[in-house]
Amino acid sequence: MMREDQNKIIELLIEEGRRRLSRPRQQCPFETGIPEAERLLNDLENFPHLFVCACVMDRQIKAGRAWAIPYLIGKEIGGFEFHKFAEIKLSQFKEIFNRLKPHRFNERMAGYFYSAVQDIHTKYSDNASQIWADKPKSALVIRRFLEFGGVGIKIANMAANILARDFKVPMLDFSSIDIAPDVQVKKFFVERGLLRKEASNEELIYLAREIYPEYPGILDIMAWEMGRKIK
Repeated sequence: MMREDQNKIIELLIEEGRRRLSRPRQQCPFETGIPEAERLLNDLENFPHLFVCACVMDRQIKAGRAWAIPYLIGKEIGGFEFHKFAEIKLSQFKEIFNRLKPHRFNERMAGYFYSAVQDIHTKYSDNASQIWADKPKSALVIRRFLEFGGVGIKIANMAANILARDFKVPMLDFSSIDIAPDVQVKKFFVERGLLRKEASNEELIYLAREIYPEYPGILDIMAWEMGRKIK
């Protein structure tokens, strides 16, 4: 049974999540430190592939660094339109990644980047926004992200959450969007006594489902922002 102060924390998480969900669409901060990269990542209508490829890159490095990678690659290949990326061979991506070193694992991530571009080409007819088109079920959006090489539960839920909360992409429901088991999110829940220190990612996911089953991921944003401030 939760204490009164813990219930208040949960209420604040839900309240902030609802506020972010209901407010008009705004510029989403990806923390790249590059104004042009921020503009392109926020232009979901014209450059959805940049958002998708950035999601694929977001692992084991700081988020802002990962989100900047499609922009850095686009600069190297002479443009940000999808056909520019589709023209690049795997060997060329590997050369660019190994030269620029935008990631910790450049050889591997070059492969994932190439694979993501090829999937967008073959599965979605060069239009990454088909992943979330036609007001899909949230489970379908997450499953489609999971089909990309290198993408696991954390990234897939993060992507769906950003699309729903920040980009206001219409979905039939939000019930399959789980809280992303991020280290900062977990740190917040442990610090507040809502989760045991040794808890698995699955425990965090099921705690969020228990608290707010209609949209477990709504608890994500405030917990992540507060978790970053905990030393």
